[in-house]
Amino acid sequence: MTQNDRSKLARTLLPEGSEPDPRFTLANERTFLAWIRTSLAFLAGGIALEAFTAGAFPGPVRTALAFFVIGVGMLIALGAGVRWVRVERSMRTGRPLPLPAIVPLLSLGAIAGAVAAIAMVLLGR
Repeated sequence: MTQNDRSKLARTLLPEGSEPDPRFTLANERTFLAWIRTSLAFLAGGIALEAFTAGAFPGPVRTALAFFVIGVGMLIALGAGVRWVRVERSMRTGRPLPLPAIVPLLSLGAIAGAVAAIAMVLLGR
């Protein structure tokens, strides 16, 4: 396959290197989709937080928490896309795979979710 056989988008995002084994590319894609699933869970959680916890939190606190959880979901989705490109470029050029920078973000989001759940339990009494 020559460089001209690839789409313009592929040539723009992945300009150098050689085609990796398709199994590795597909594994990278599955990892991307797993991060997207996690992102969607955060988005749904933020929406649910705003929609179903009216009695547990004062309005501004509930809205701020919902925006935070939705924001984490959006950042995870963005990080998933960036990670997919970085891993794909590394595989094509034979460089070491990059560390997943979105893992600390996911941890922060999970901690925030736990704090919100604890607050709901304590304020619900």
